[in-house]
Amino acid sequence: MTTTTRTVFEQYQVRKTKRQKTAFIDYVTRVATEQGYSVQVEKSALGARNIVVGDLEKAKVVYTAHYDTCAALPFPNLITPKNFPLYLLYQLVITAVILAVMFGLIWLVQTALAPLNLLPRTLYFVRLAVMLIVLLALFNGPANKHTANDNTSGVTVLLDVMAALSAEQREQAAFVFFDLEESGTLGSMSFKRKHKQTMCEKLLINFDCVSDGDTMLMVLKKKAVPFRAVLEAAFPTTDAVKAEIVDHGVFYPSDQAWFPCGVGVAALKRTKKRGILYMDRIHTNRDTVYREENIAYLTQGAVALVSQLQEEA
Repeated sequence: MTTTTRTVFEQYQVRKTKRQKTAFIDYVTRVATEQGYSVQVEKSALGARNIVVGDLEKAKVVYTAHYDTCAALPFPNLITPKNFPLYLLYQLVITAVILAVMFGLIWLVQTALAPLNLLPRTLYFVRLAVMLIVLLALFNGPANKHTANDNTSGVTVLLDVMAALSAEQREQAAFVFFDLEESGTLGSMSFKRKHKQTMCEKLLINFDCVSDGDTMLMVLKKKAVPFRAVLEAAFPTTDAVKAEIVDHGVFYPSDQAWFPCGVGVAALKRTKKRGILYMDRIHTNRDTVYREENIAYLTQGAVALVSQLQEEA
């Protein structure tokens, strides 16, 4: 575990409130500046603060990860990138449970208020208030204190790659720490709008949840397909990590989705019987798995990719 990784875990693992994010922004700015990178914090009308390290115009590849963290939930966000029907079924079950709890609470509140003979309009606002309270409690409640995989893992990969690049290589790569991914990828959406022309053809590799699982899935958008050969060379299968690069039939919802030349990277586990790739534990207090072999693998691959892109230029 590198010094920056240890510092992030000990001091900046929770990055949810404005104050927590500001402290993390200051830390990244300090680390990047000491290494000779330029740093800009781009603010958007949506409230996002994206940290941009390096020169986007000169960079041959942009490495990204979201740094915001989510609220603690009673259930994990199960993701099965190569089995969309199963993913959809899980989302429908979770939605059904939330609705059942919501309408159950509404019924209890209305029953308790029945002796007051409230007007129908008043009851409407009571129902609305209960619904809002449930939703806020679920998605904007107390911060999850355990964020090893989602997405402290991605953040630490960026910091490790920044440190591992040589002075010459640092001119060939840029890094973006996205805000508000947990709110619907609002940070990356605002970044795409601001840099639409620059990012139209530029390779972007997004690390999101890369430390829990020994299969590293890389999902390529259409314009990233021509980079497949260099990606396979930079990120080969090893004894510790199995690489799987795909360009169709896969669904992985993260920040890379906004970019034509985007690549989403995630670590996954595999079921024993049917070999279904899946991600669990995230958004809960069980998100504590930080597989250091994964971080080292991605750091080495990211550095190797910069070298290959330099040679091709």
